[in-house]
Amino acid sequence: MKNKYFGTDGIRGTVNQGNITGEKFFKFGLASGTYFKNQKKLKQVAIIAKDTRLSGYTLEPALVSGLVSGGMHVFTLGPLPTNGLAMLTKSMKANMGIMITASHNPFHDNGLKLFGPDGMKLSDQIEKKIEKLIDAKNTKQLTNPKSLGRVKRLEDGNDKYIKILRKNFPKNFHLKGTKIVLDCANGAGYKAAPKLLKELGAKVISLGIRPNGFNINEKCGSMHPSKIRSAVRKFKAHVGISFDGDADRIIMCDEKGKIINGDQIIAMLAKRWKLKRILKGGVVGTLMSNYGLENFLKKEKIKFYRSKVGDRYVKEKMKKLNFNLGGEQSGHIILGKFATTGDGLLVALEVLFSLRKGKKASKILNVFNPLPQILENITVKDKGIINKTKCKNAIKKATKLMGYNGRILVRKSGTEPKVRIMAESHNKSLILKCIKIIKKSIKI
Repeated sequence: MKNKYFGTDGIRGTVNQGNITGEKFFKFGLASGTYFKNQKKLKQVAIIAKDTRLSGYTLEPALVSGLVSGGMHVFTLGPLPTNGLAMLTKSMKANMGIMITASHNPFHDNGLKLFGPDGMKLSDQIEKKIEKLIDAKNTKQLTNPKSLGRVKRLEDGNDKYIKILRKNFPKNFHLKGTKIVLDCANGAGYKAAPKLLKELGAKVISLGIRPNGFNINEKCGSMHPSKIRSAVRKFKAHVGISFDGDADRIIMCDEKGKIINGDQIIAMLAKRWKLKRILKGGVVGTLMSNYGLENFLKKEKIKFYRSKVGDRYVKEKMKKLNFNLGGEQSGHIILGKFATTGDGLLVALEVLFSLRKGKKASKILNVFNPLPQILENITVKDKGIINKTKCKNAIKKATKLMGYNGRILVRKSGTEPKVRIMAESHNKSLILKCIKIIKKSIKI
């Protein structure tokens, strides 16, 4: 059964509409706080971080009010990458962590991602239990006046996060002599990322580090990698690094200006980790992972499994299979040895660690030849259109036309009002023909 509030990556939508209002966020805070307060006798603490959207200033107080009204104490951290929040939830032994963000979406959207005391995103089962509490009568969850929670702002969240990241690498690891173009998407990583890379000795050309509440992801960050490509060429940098609004995904660029997506980064890490005997089990990708990645891993004798789209589904499958590497083409990459969710800055450090001693990004990041793949995102009023007979028939027709020459995947976006059509094949004209058939059946 479909969740009422939660999508593939938390709750998300347009601010002051639907679920993204102060009233709803009060209920989200009260319900989630009530659930986690009853699960473990830890410190009865929730920690909250956010990205740089203006709407964070309206949604955070409502969320805090709900949590405190249920008897949960709250620490607010301000702008911090999503995995920083996950790491601190675990290290501070909090009952729960909440990230206020709409990730790669434009500024007018916002939402939240919930993490349990283990720093993991919630399962569908737990989300359903919280949804029942959201719809229950608030009076049953409200605590008595003497038991109200307290609220404190912590100013050192980014420093704590950086400290945890640095512990994962040798003390003598440095980036002296490395020139990096860094695009933080005017988002949650705008403080931590430049600071850490500079502390390690890199020369950093920083882009997207002046958030104003409206410019998050605007023609910058991982959704617009052409920005780092231009800057890498202009400044003759060794590598380009680009994050999204909450810094949980990464897209890179080599010194020649070639864009490197998540699949290539995963391939490089899998090969390196296998050589270093760090790789555990194999790799988890998604239904969107390029067949070229699957084929490469097969040749390297590395097991590969696909999950549903969404980094929490990747993590769930990794946990089930006992694997420690997985991720998505979009740049959500989970290094299970170090983290519980995608972390753009952590992945960047792992790649940069591989680049030391004068190695070129173009040599180690272009691991396999991807199968030609085209992804079309179509804005729709009703994502359920893909279940209508007309669309189903079109998908069948396109799939039959593609035959054994490639793959077609049509799915609803879990985070936006869009239908995503992906097709891959050695025959590019066949890809375009199949996508056209399906597009015709979808009213835009």
